[in-house]
Amino acid sequence: MASRAWLDVRRSWRPGHAPALLMIPLGLIVTVCVVDVLSPQHIHLGPLLVAAPAITVAFAGARVTALMGALAVAAQMLIGVLRGVWDTANIQAQIAALIVVSAICVTLCVVRGRRERQLHQVRSVAEAAQSVLLQPLPTRAGPLQIAGLYIPAEEEADLGGDLYAAARTSHHSTRLLIGDVRGSGLGAISNTALLLGAFRAAAHRQATLPRLAIHLDAAFRWDSTQWRTPTEQDAIEDFATAALLDIPDHDPVVHLISCGHPPPLILRGDRLIPLVAEASHLPIGFGGAFGIADYAVQTFPFEAGDLLLLYTDGVIEARNTEGSFYPFTERVPQWTKDDPDELLRHLQDDLLAHVHGHLDDDAAVVAIRRLGRPGSRRPRART
Repeated sequence: MASRAWLDVRRSWRPGHAPALLMIPLGLIVTVCVVDVLSPQHIHLGPLLVAAPAITVAFAGARVTALMGALAVAAQMLIGVLRGVWDTANIQAQIAALIVVSAICVTLCVVRGRRERQLHQVRSVAEAAQSVLLQPLPTRAGPLQIAGLYIPAEEEADLGGDLYAAARTSHHSTRLLIGDVRGSGLGAISNTALLLGAFRAAAHRQATLPRLAIHLDAAFRWDSTQWRTPTEQDAIEDFATAALLDIPDHDPVVHLISCGHPPPLILRGDRLIPLVAEASHLPIGFGGAFGIADYAVQTFPFEAGDLLLLYTDGVIEARNTEGSFYPFTERVPQWTKDDPDELLRHLQDDLLAHVHGHLDDDAAVVAIRRLGRPGSRRPRART
């Protein structure tokens, strides 16, 4: 990804990178020359040549801009010779003005190029941080086929407050976390790193989902408050909505703890089934403040061929220019037969088309399909 971005920056500095757009300043130079030479003596269109390098700045690099400036100066000199006014102060002043404007345009291109290189370096660091914090999900985990999608709200950002992670356990199950940290910017990224680190450190060790939830809540609260005075702790609220899931390899069920997070969805054929937990606990970061010592686990059927979707509110609350929410539950059933990767590609294209390429909030989606054998045991519903 980084190498591709760097190639894009380098190509933007090459002459002829946008040959179709180059016809605009070239056509302007030719048109001004012809019309000026054929016009009456009192009409002078030469000053319009300054627009050629000024237009080129918008889509080309320093070398192409300098070339257009040189052509504009040459055209102005040609006009002076053909009209017999080469030795007049007016034509020489116009040539001098063209040289100055062209030099300014080239300087702007050089400065822009330096900023592009700096932006590339920053993005490279951001991509490296993203690969460490929001690690790619495994494509297979036991009988599960998994894919993840993350779309940042900020166009130049690679990581925000949405998160997901997966871990294998010693008792042959896959645990998943999806969450949404309050706020944005560096504070949200710091809390995202904290929650992901706590999950990865404990997801494979904690015997039950409730113990894992307690661990995440305690780690989150301690790290976010240990250096703050009591007054600061009262004024600042750091928390994260989250859903914790455990999917056994040999039992066609999914165990769920919801901490204020939107309910997952199961796509079973043409049916869409929301997994609405009977007990929705407070978000991560609030639990210990109210003395909650345990979490209720809800169990739902998750059979072979089913597709499980985890998502953040950036998906369901995405609005278009008319203020209409993205119809998530209406769109995803049409991609049920696709594998998780293809479904997420369709979803990303459709979501960005709905919001015209601009999200107001980060969006994350995880798609999991169970590929187990049809003869698996039926689930035992429990709370």
